[in-house]
Amino acid sequence: MWRLVPPKLGRLSRSLKLAALGSLLVLMVLHSPSLLASWQRNELTDRRFLQLNKCPACFGTSWCRRFLNGQVVFEAWGRLRLLDFLNVKNVYFAQYGEPREGGRRRVVLKRLGSQRELAQLDQSICKRATGRPRCDLLQAMPRTEFARLNGDVRLLTPEAVEGWSDLVHCPSQRLLDRLVRRYAETKDSGSFLLRNLKDSERMQLLLTLAFNPEPLVLQSFPSDEGWPFAKYLGACGRMVAVNYVGEELWSYFNAPWEKRVDLAWQLMEIAEQLTNNDFEFALYLLDVSFDNFAVGPRDGKVIIVDAENVLVADKRLIRQNKPENWDVWYESKFDDCDKEACLSFSKEILCARATVDHNYYAVCQNLLSRHATWRGTSGGLLHDPPSEIAKDGRLEALLDECANPKKRYGRFQAAKELREYLAQLSNNVS
Repeated sequence: MWRLVPPKLGRLSRSLKLAALGSLLVLMVLHSPSLLASWQRNELTDRRFLQLNKCPACFGTSWCRRFLNGQVVFEAWGRLRLLDFLNVKNVYFAQYGEPREGGRRRVVLKRLGSQRELAQLDQSICKRATGRPRCDLLQAMPRTEFARLNGDVRLLTPEAVEGWSDLVHCPSQRLLDRLVRRYAETKDSGSFLLRNLKDSERMQLLLTLAFNPEPLVLQSFPSDEGWPFAKYLGACGRMVAVNYVGEELWSYFNAPWEKRVDLAWQLMEIAEQLTNNDFEFALYLLDVSFDNFAVGPRDGKVIIVDAENVLVADKRLIRQNKPENWDVWYESKFDDCDKEACLSFSKEILCARATVDHNYYAVCQNLLSRHATWRGTSGGLLHDPPSEIAKDGRLEALLDECANPKKRYGRFQAAKELREYLAQLSNNVS
């Protein structure tokens, strides 16, 4: 199965760019009164803009007090609704301030889907509940599968949600208990029992799990415990707030060699941590590109900022159930698809093997090696090494074997040696 990320639309001709800019300026002039109004108004205090009116067909309410009290404010151009048509991903930058703390900090706001995807979600809920494409979501939600666990249901079980999203493609009871126990959109978090959640909270949890489980990944594997994900802050309606990490990895593509080596080492360490950890959960990254990682400006730490497509396999359950070939090491198959950020994988195999090299493969092929292509570039993050390293040839050989192994199980060994070699080059030897 191919996982393809389409090329960015950024290669327009100069004339098309000028025409688009001219059209934008004309629209801005024609809409100048509303333009000024949207600049002055804090729409993040508007319940309808937050789509709070659509709850429980939403992502939560834990941050509503902060939004509605005006503690979250769009940055500069984010205030202009006229520019929303350019913001296909519905991701915004904002400033958040806590009165007793003083000062503000940058946060990222996400609707977790495009306008089209959100509209399709509404239509889907309405059709399942009423047979019509439009309806009152508040009345419709209790008549959908998102309400199947309302009432005196004790646990969220694999049978109820298996296959709803990548996160629960093959869920174990242990994983689902973790999701419920760490669910941040309830005042009574800390228990794995569903009965401790209100019906509205259960529906919000299930809808998030099905539509875009990124908030649940961030909550269940939090940065505070050392997981390499952005910190989840809260939600109000269909607006989720996460901590701003820094510039995306792409902005470091032409950074000094020493910096790129350190970033490469961190990426390989992330691949290792998500594959082998004390919790015996393997978190497989199914969408790996330069845009899905960011780098902290102060500590230089690499963090995953897009966690929608993360498949979690419970290694403990695999060893217990022993499915066919469970103990046979699985090597991901390299396939040069001539597309940007594409990966070849089988979710079924990721769910059924205890030893898998997918994360090493994804990082090496899509980010580090000469096979990595992004925004019209090639060569990967470790392009153009210093002459002495290029002449030595070891780095290129390890990257090639990690991306496209020639030996059986060669990627496993190459990934181990590559981590060690990058640690030496970047002085990150422990």
